[in-house]
Amino acid sequence: MAMTHRFSILLVDDEPGQRTVLAGFLRKRSHTVREAGSVGEALALVGQDVPDIVLTDQRMADRTGLDLLREVRKIDPDTTVIIMTAFGTIEQAVQAMQDGAYSYLTKPIDLGELDLMMQRIGEREQLISENRLLREQLVNRYAFTGIIAGSASMETVLNTAGRVAQSRASVLVRGESGTGKELIARAIHFNSPRAAKPFIAVNCAALNEHLLESELFGHEKGAFTGADRQRRGRFEAADGGTLFLDEVGDIPLSMQVKLLRVLQERSFERVGGTSPIEVDVRVIAATNRDLESMIKAGTFREDLLYRLNVVTLDIPPLRERREDIAPLAQHFTVRFANENGRNAMTWSREAWEIMQRHGYPGNVRELENIIQRAVILARGDVITSEDLPPVVLNLPPEQAMAATREIADLPGQVDRLEKELVLEALRVHHGNQSRAAAQLGLSERNLRYRLKKWGIK
Repeated sequence: MAMTHRFSILLVDDEPGQRTVLAGFLRKRSHTVREAGSVGEALALVGQDVPDIVLTDQRMADRTGLDLLREVRKIDPDTTVIIMTAFGTIEQAVQAMQDGAYSYLTKPIDLGELDLMMQRIGEREQLISENRLLREQLVNRYAFTGIIAGSASMETVLNTAGRVAQSRASVLVRGESGTGKELIARAIHFNSPRAAKPFIAVNCAALNEHLLESELFGHEKGAFTGADRQRRGRFEAADGGTLFLDEVGDIPLSMQVKLLRVLQERSFERVGGTSPIEVDVRVIAATNRDLESMIKAGTFREDLLYRLNVVTLDIPPLRERREDIAPLAQHFTVRFANENGRNAMTWSREAWEIMQRHGYPGNVRELENIIQRAVILARGDVITSEDLPPVVLNLPPEQAMAATREIADLPGQVDRLEKELVLEALRVHHGNQSRAAAQLGLSERNLRYRLKKWGIK
């Protein structure tokens, strides 16, 4: 099997013959190998250049492989260390793993086993590298500087969010549906010291009381009918990171008491359990409801509100920060043009004036959906009023239909509807053309012909 990962390896063994055999094998597998006959010599080489992997004997004349392991981890905790021993015992193996060894091999070394271990280390390194890249992409995606805002009110929100991100304080994000509350919550997390840990989101309005309790706290096997195994809850999954509770105003009163306890004591029990589980979780909650009125009505606990809103961020609706419409629209136009394989797109003056006048009751989410639809339906590289939905044109349904009939002839309308249905089928099937064609009653060749005709990649 071809070796796809090449490592720099430090081979440490006080038996020259053993070193020669192993070093020769590893070099044939395209690894770079340096050799040392003692722990002292090995540490000197590590001081010059830290290797990817240290492959060390356990018993040597001066010190042990475990001694070397501990010293190497002081220099670079990410270095992979493998212990070789002819005196393998469970105790030694356990101690090596506890001290940070990747694994251990018993002598005489099985070269096939060594090769397989190198491949597994390579796969692990690739996963670590990919996870690191994804983490960096998330951090960049949710950087405060990347959030599009030109209004003074949103600049104030982002400034406050940036300052609170470095703390462990609970945050309450308030605003109408579609204003971007979860986007702000993610930005706080990925710009905080917790960025390397999980961000877990829970929509509290989507679950009834019993499901929400199990979702948040987990359950023990046999806790209720259907609980055939133990299950960790979202608080455990978010340990060390951030738990985002969306629509927190929809949590039932009985669950509010349990949530308050977690915030106060930082511990809880699974459903059906008796042992307390301690967690370190930062809670960011969001709501579009008037919690103060709910407190007066007796449907929301005042003490819970105090725990949640150590810092409150009020996101204004889009209609109150109209200077944000243009930069947001430009961002969404470029994004959806790229996603749909379209050329760079512009707006006609009439269409743009209509977009500027619209009230956006659905806020940024509505703006995003309108532009996605317009980019998909546009015949050319210019978005016109024909590509906007009736709600934006501010027409009642019957006038909207009449206007549509005036705008284009029947073949044009059929073509537009056909295009919309094809793209929707592709979206539902995640771009799988065979499944989309089957749903539409088309051959795959026919579907490809239509995509080519419309200039969609």
